[in-house]
Amino acid sequence: MFPFKTSIQFDRKCNQALYLQLSNQIIQCIKNQTLAPNTKLPGSRTLAEQLNVHRKTVVACYEELLLQGWVESIPKKGTFILRSLPVLHQKKINDSEVFDLKRNAGFSFYKNDVLPEKKANKVDGFMYFNDGVSDGRLAPIDEIARTYRRISAKKNVHEHLSYGSTYGNDALREVLVDYLNFTRGLHIAKENVLITRGSQMGIWLSSQLLLQKEDVIVVGDTNYESADSTFLNRQAKLKRVLVDEDGIVTDEIENLCKRQQIKAVYVTSHHHHPTTVTLSAKRRIHLLNLARQYDFAIVEDDYDYDFNYNHAPILPLASHDTNGNVIYIGSLCKTVAPVFRIGYLIASKEFVDEASKLRGFIDRQGDALLELTFASFIKSGDLDRHIRKVMRIYKQRRDLFCKLLKDELGDFFQFETPKGGMAVWARLNSNYSWETVSEVARKYQLEIGDWQRYDGAKLGHNHMRIGFAAYDEEEIRELINRLKKTIHDIEKLA
Repeated sequence: MFPFKTSIQFDRKCNQALYLQLSNQIIQCIKNQTLAPNTKLPGSRTLAEQLNVHRKTVVACYEELLLQGWVESIPKKGTFILRSLPVLHQKKINDSEVFDLKRNAGFSFYKNDVLPEKKANKVDGFMYFNDGVSDGRLAPIDEIARTYRRISAKKNVHEHLSYGSTYGNDALREVLVDYLNFTRGLHIAKENVLITRGSQMGIWLSSQLLLQKEDVIVVGDTNYESADSTFLNRQAKLKRVLVDEDGIVTDEIENLCKRQQIKAVYVTSHHHHPTTVTLSAKRRIHLLNLARQYDFAIVEDDYDYDFNYNHAPILPLASHDTNGNVIYIGSLCKTVAPVFRIGYLIASKEFVDEASKLRGFIDRQGDALLELTFASFIKSGDLDRHIRKVMRIYKQRRDLFCKLLKDELGDFFQFETPKGGMAVWARLNSNYSWETVSEVARKYQLEIGDWQRYDGAKLGHNHMRIGFAAYDEEEIRELINRLKKTIHDIEKLA
């Protein structure tokens, strides 16, 4: 006879009903073969007395087991473990072991060596170099929350709770038409707008529609790593061309076009990623003319259009395009906070229509209530007010960061103060390596991160992108202090 009294344990503080606790434990006993098929279970009254619970608890448990197919009820005989139940053959796990699905899978699957592993875990007390991200503490959470609550309280909110369009919420698309036409000099209609979950989705969708195996896409010899990985995942060929102080060198792109067919050029024209340089007007016109002449797409990733400290924002390539060559990608993630996954892809209606169909496979629709919230947030002027506020703060942080880096560590780092964006492109003295800096920095609770991702072309340029916007002034001073201690330790080892 199975010892129910000693084997079954109830947690009466748990929110789960007692009959479910009982049924789950009986199922576990069946799976580990402690209760064999065709075993007769005690009567409901008998088991209730053994376990000190109400008889209705046992009755409800048996009904649950019957519904799930673990037991069968035979009239005038009782309740039995299902006779035809096959034995479950699984790896034996000791009671002290925790069931962990992180171990090797029991099946084969295709792994991807192209896409980089994203590590988000952080350790208390450590400071982390970042790629140039906004400070979430400055995000207008109160304004966004109030708008979200107001929209959620409307009588017709139920209209937005079911499945919607794969293009994204119509209200946000219409607001973005007015906003982007005004701020970016675009000439678009709603049919040219696809809402995405951020810039990366726009890059992914574009790569799926533009590239197949062996197709050629041109990128800078320094380039945004996630874009490179996305294109390589399509088994496309990356042709790298020089990036200098005026941005990507379009003469090299022209020479490539004369020798072979290219499908697309990927550019971050406003602040090239990672070097932060701006594509010159001359090269912008040249690139647009090349796209028209050689029929290739320009994937323009305008990831931080709003942050300019020395001049007004430079209008994107898309504002000058009348031939339908530019796919313009942007987002509000960096502007407000990365957690708000609101982005957009702007292109010809033909391309947007196809992208929306593809988007439906991986993300049936966006978050309609959040998209409505941001439509209101933009239309009310709250977004522009937020941008003006953080622009002043980020400029102060840029100035302090660059001053301290130059004054305290000028012998070790060379850089140009960026005219915009949220990061500095710094070259480490060639006598030192980022690998050594990374190792020693951990002693001072400073994590440098994956410095190798900035040199996909293996140029050995010894540069790294260091974000400043996410740190307040006290934190900037502390970060520079930890970096200074790191460098001085390395000096002693030299």
